[in-house]
Amino acid sequence: MHILLINPPNCGRSIPEERYGITSLKQIFRGEPLALEELAGNLLEHTVRILDLKADPDGLDRELSEFQPDVVGITGVTCEANTMLRLAARVKESCPATVVVGGIHASNDPGFFNQATVDYIVVGIGKKVFAELVCALESDTNRTDLPGVIRTTPGREVTWPAVRNCLADLVMERPPAYALVQRYRSHYILEKLGITMGFVASAFGCPHHCLFCSIQGQTGGGYLTKSIETVIRDISLLPEIPIIRLVDANTFGDVKRATALGHALLASGLNKQYLADIRSDTVVRHPEMLQQWKEAGLRAVIIGFEGIDDASLSAMNKANQAAMNAEAISILNDLGITIVGDFIISPDYGEDDFDRLDTYLGSRQIDLPMITVMTPLPGTALYKQEQHRISNHNLDYYTLTNAVTPTKLEEQRFYSRYAELLVNSHHNARL
Repeated sequence: MHILLINPPNCGRSIPEERYGITSLKQIFRGEPLALEELAGNLLEHTVRILDLKADPDGLDRELSEFQPDVVGITGVTCEANTMLRLAARVKESCPATVVVGGIHASNDPGFFNQATVDYIVVGIGKKVFAELVCALESDTNRTDLPGVIRTTPGREVTWPAVRNCLADLVMERPPAYALVQRYRSHYILEKLGITMGFVASAFGCPHHCLFCSIQGQTGGGYLTKSIETVIRDISLLPEIPIIRLVDANTFGDVKRATALGHALLASGLNKQYLADIRSDTVVRHPEMLQQWKEAGLRAVIIGFEGIDDASLSAMNKANQAAMNAEAISILNDLGITIVGDFIISPDYGEDDFDRLDTYLGSRQIDLPMITVMTPLPGTALYKQEQHRISNHNLDYYTLTNAVTPTKLEEQRFYSRYAELLVNSHHNARL
């Protein structure tokens, strides 16, 4: 079968830009669509193309006309969900292909895609079950009992089983089809820093349950890791890429396994640099592991500090303490590992809250602070808690840089303080 896998174009909208001309808060990320590369890697019996509309925004009509796909798969995050439906409608207008949607928003809120332009919704990791669905479509056999696959029923409420959560879903014997995005490689760069990166997944899900996090929809709250041999193999498939971003929610969620992976990277001779996500309490409890990873090429870690005091961390169900964050910063500074620190500001922030965060960031050596707005993403515990307060239901604005609940400060003032905070904190940013 001919299968076209689509990564949506940049489509998130910005309230501060549209209403107040504040452009510094609009964030555009360009990275390869690893989820689609993983899917394609398990479709070797078929002819597959990946269309990355972030790199080729005008390519859809051409691909549909030239390729004539039998199946079209569309992925995306929450702020891309509306665009995913628009893409599905364009596909249906152009050809008789079966349309399947998946990704993190589909896993957390599958009912959103219960539309006539969508035939199937895949929840969870999807690599194994999407291939099973394609096989069933090809043979015209029953497709209603595949775990993780939902047949749309427009006009009626959809029901779905629990997300599958087993190592078999990773299909580790089949690597990502990196070659299918080779034509886009020049686009996958951090423009401000001039850094080219390749993406590799070594783990899925997270063993923790932060209130705001949507990652639980991917594995049903479980934590799955690829074998060390598989991770080394996948990295080796990107020989010309100097920096590898391990795109896991938590690369170090299993410390014993992470330690073994660090040893393997050191012994591999791959000569890469790595960016990976870690919790601050893991840094504090296992500094020797970070030293070993530094020797293996660890260049930077991304840490979700989120808040600057225990009260804010507790409110997010972060299961961490401000003192732990401070100690982790000190350890990483001593090791010479770059810190990308994630912080979340609340729409309830007042002037004093902005001042305190500004002072905090100015007094600590965090190389690249990343500051987002607390956003109740559908499917999360935070969404259930805050649903009655949401004033903006247009998912195009769920980019993590817009307030979708009312702000305590006058709205323009809130975004002005947010923009000032970013400018101050990024003055000497490095990676």
